[in-house]
Amino acid sequence: MKPTVVVIAMGEMGAGICKRLSSRGVRMRTSLAGRGEDSARRAKEAGAQNVEDDGALLEGADFMLSVVPPAAARSLAARLAPALQAVAHKPVYVDCNAVSPATVAEVAAILSPSGCRFADCGILGLPPKDDAPGPRIYLSGPAAKEVAGLSDYGLDMRILDGGIGMASALKCAYAGLSKGVTAIGAEMILGAQHAGVDEALRREIAEYQPQLWAWLSRQIPDMYAKSYRWVAEMEEIATFLGRTPAGTTTFRGIAEFFDRIAEASRHRGSADNAIDAIEAFRAAMNRR
Repeated sequence: MKPTVVVIAMGEMGAGICKRLSSRGVRMRTSLAGRGEDSARRAKEAGAQNVEDDGALLEGADFMLSVVPPAAARSLAARLAPALQAVAHKPVYVDCNAVSPATVAEVAAILSPSGCRFADCGILGLPPKDDAPGPRIYLSGPAAKEVAGLSDYGLDMRILDGGIGMASALKCAYAGLSKGVTAIGAEMILGAQHAGVDEALRREIAEYQPQLWAWLSRQIPDMYAKSYRWVAEMEEIATFLGRTPAGTTTFRGIAEFFDRIAEASRHRGSADNAIDAIEAFRAAMNRR
């Protein structure tokens, strides 16, 4: 019998995972409590049934996938813990959020009294789309092997040896590299423009760092719409690097940079518009 899976929430990643599973016959549920019209539309397109009551949402489900912004990981676990304790058949709770190992351990502790099984999950890559391969989904913790069974329904599930926190550590390290390079590249572009050496920087990148420019050209456009979501993720990475003060300081600074970009996105046309400055640099570079 095919499993029943709950996915919260219906952002791009959650809806993408939901649609991939439902297209292969998995019964999908979600909760739209407190969510807007975009989430409702994504849920419908992804084939997820909206269930208002948390007990009914979880009863009979095999897996509960938490795919929410990092700051909401604990609060969702706290919300669902009473219902998880009450249901007869407890789903495996899978924390798929971009959080530090310390945060995922807190989530597991919140859920422990409920008696549900738990898996740590780190998602690397873009949401599943059509028949494209989709992201790599790494799992660790006591229920990792159970969750990996969803590989039979179109997800690329991979198990990491070790306990809770291993998958989240990998996610932090991977996101720190990919989004950190994007942030540093964008900040250096702004610095070069402010100093009046942006034309020289363009020449240098074109001749000596073409792979770096290709990376920034792909990643920077995605940064604008997503930067508000990345602020908390960078704070989680700073927590992950807590034993290295320089790394912690660096990623707190990157969190502040993404917050600035998010603010610029909300106020295009302002005097200090980082987005317009970065886009002007990219446009000039691409004309070369």
